[in-house]
Amino acid sequence: MWRTNLKLIGLVIGVLGVYTLVANSIPQMQSEVPKQIDMSGDVTPQQLVAIGEGIFNGAGGCTACHGLGTRAPNLLTSEGSLGPIGARCGSRKPGMSCKDYLFESITKPTAYVVPGYQPIMPDMTRTLPAEQVWAVIAFLESQGGTVDVTADDVHSAMQASSNAAPAAATPASTSLDPRQIINANGCLGCHSLHGQGGAIAPHFDGVGTRRTAESIRAKILNPAGSITPGFEKMAGIMPQTFGQAMTAAQLEALVTFLSGLK
Repeated sequence: MWRTNLKLIGLVIGVLGVYTLVANSIPQMQSEVPKQIDMSGDVTPQQLVAIGEGIFNGAGGCTACHGLGTRAPNLLTSEGSLGPIGARCGSRKPGMSCKDYLFESITKPTAYVVPGYQPIMPDMTRTLPAEQVWAVIAFLESQGGTVDVTADDVHSAMQASSNAAPAAATPASTSLDPRQIINANGCLGCHSLHGQGGAIAPHFDGVGTRRTAESIRAKILNPAGSITPGFEKMAGIMPQTFGQAMTAAQLEALVTFLSGLK
């Protein structure tokens, strides 16, 4: 019996050794820690363009919509005969320069919606520091246009941010009425409710039969955590900032309301 036990112990140790050897031979992927971007110095337009390009293709998540040309205009390619965004941004709104138009589009995206698209873009100042917004603008201007974003724009934005009271968790509305919460957070730009709203994301009607309250809450807080079948192409479009845009009470009021739609 003891010989059998020794054989079993030896076998277990051998298997563990093999797995350990294999595991150690696999290259380990380390999550990249987001880097703080220092633009406090005399940053040049060229540096701003490079920084903005990294944000546009990375932390800003812009390519989830603007890189396809289906959810939102493709900013890096020509739109008909108008050219890429840097060439056409100055003619979007009469009397508004390219720089001002891009700033408005990023900070107040519903002020002007390009015909043929839904108002689904969130206010990017909820996720990007003010100086990074200007870097993105510089990058977009460089796509076929002239970059006139300067270090003064960046430094003014940084100064305004440092003087302002912290607003990281400021809700879009203070109401606990779920319909007002839905409207204030722009949910109907993608979802529909009682026949009103967008059609590029699952409709709210009947969501309580498809998801539990826990699942709805998790979806709001972590949109990428689950994708509704049939909407795989829309993955990544839902902002991940609603957990900060709503108070805890608003979140629970919204979850209760949606889970009751059956």
